[in-house]
Amino acid sequence: MVAGVKCVVTGTNIKVLGRAVHSLSRIGEELYFEPLDDGLFLRSVNSSRSAYACFTLTPLFFCTYEVTGGTCQCKIYMKSVLSVFRSLASLEKTVEKCVIRLNTASSRLVIQLFCKYGVTKTHNLSYQECESLQAVYNPELCPNVLRAQARLLSDAVVHFPVTLAEVTLSASPCGKVTLRNYVEEETDPGKAMLTELSLSREEFLDYQLQELREITFCLREFRGLLAFADSSGLPISIHFDSAGCPVVFAVDDTVLEAHFVLATLSDADPAAQSQDRRPCLPNDEDDFLGDDLDYMIAMETTLAGPPSPPRSPTFSRPVPTPEERDVTSGSDEEEEEEIPGTPPNKKFRSLFFGSVIKNSGGMKQEVLAEDSDG
Repeated sequence: MVAGVKCVVTGTNIKVLGRAVHSLSRIGEELYFEPLDDGLFLRSVNSSRSAYACFTLTPLFFCTYEVTGGTCQCKIYMKSVLSVFRSLASLEKTVEKCVIRLNTASSRLVIQLFCKYGVTKTHNLSYQECESLQAVYNPELCPNVLRAQARLLSDAVVHFPVTLAEVTLSASPCGKVTLRNYVEEETDPGKAMLTELSLSREEFLDYQLQELREITFCLREFRGLLAFADSSGLPISIHFDSAGCPVVFAVDDTVLEAHFVLATLSDADPAAQSQDRRPCLPNDEDDFLGDDLDYMIAMETTLAGPPSPPRSPTFSRPVPTPEERDVTSGSDEEEEEEIPGTPPNKKFRSLFFGSVIKNSGGMKQEVLAEDSDG
C-alpha cells in the first residue's frame, strides 16, 4: 500500500503553520516532515548539530488529518517550503484553506493554497526520503525551570542588537534573572558595548532554581521561537542545568507543541565541567537513528503547563525582525574543541555528549575518516 497523508488547515491555523515554518528556518536548511497517527512532526537541525527544533501539530490542529499506508518520513529544502509561506500577512488576508498532500508514488509534497475569488496556488515540492530525525532530551530532568510570557522575553531581548550572536542568562535563587550580551575575553573593554537587563522573580509564571546558574546560547534561534510564541500568545518554559548542557525552550498548547534545544557555551571553570555532562538525557545509553550525515540523538519528551495569567507591564516595545546571520557552530565530541571560524575561547558543547552511531544490528559503524584536529 502506498503511504500518504492529507492535511487540511483552515482559519487562523494557516498563519500559525506559516510562523512555525519561519521559526524552523532559523535553525537549519532542511525541513523534516513526518506525519504520524498522533500528529504531524516538523523538525529541523543546524549543520553543527548544536540547535534542534521540533513542532508537533496534533490532529485537532487540522480540519482534516488522514495518514494512510504507514510512515513516510522525508526532508525538504527549507527555502522551498519557506517560499510557500513567505508572506504571513497575505496568508491571513487572502488564504482560506491550505491542503497538504504527500504521496510516495509521485515523490512530491503538494501544498495548495485556496485563496479568495477562486484563486488556487499549487506548489509541487520534491523531497528526499530519510530516517526519522529525533533528539534525546528530557526537560523533566533539568533542575532549573523558568516560565514566562513570551511578550516579557521579547521586550527584554529587543534591547540587544539584531547582529548579536550570543546572550548570557544568569539566574539566582534569590529571584533575579539577568540577560546580558556575551563579550569575548580578548575584546578590548574600551571598545565593547555592554548591555544588561534584570528581571525580578515576580515577572515569571514559574521560578524553580536550586543554585546560581549562568548559561550562554545563540540568540538568533531563540528569537525565532519568541516570534512564534509571542504571536500565538503562549508562554515559554526554559529548562536548563549547568553551562555546557543543552537548554530546552518549550511552548505548548492543546493543539501544538514546540521544543527548541540549543547547545550552551561550556564553562571555563574545570571544576564546573567535572559535573555530569548529560543531566538532560533520559538514560546513560544514547541511541541514534541514522540518516547518512543527518542524524541526531533519539527520542524527545513533551511538556505541559497551567493557563497563564496576563503579561507583565514591564516592557511595551515589540520585537524587531533579526537580520540573517550564520549560526555558531558546535562541537560533536565530549571533550571541548576549538571551533573553526570562532574565537579560540568560544566552545559550544553539542547535543551529542560523546555518543556513538549504531546501525540496526546494534554494531558500531566503521569510521571512514578521523576527526580533524581543528
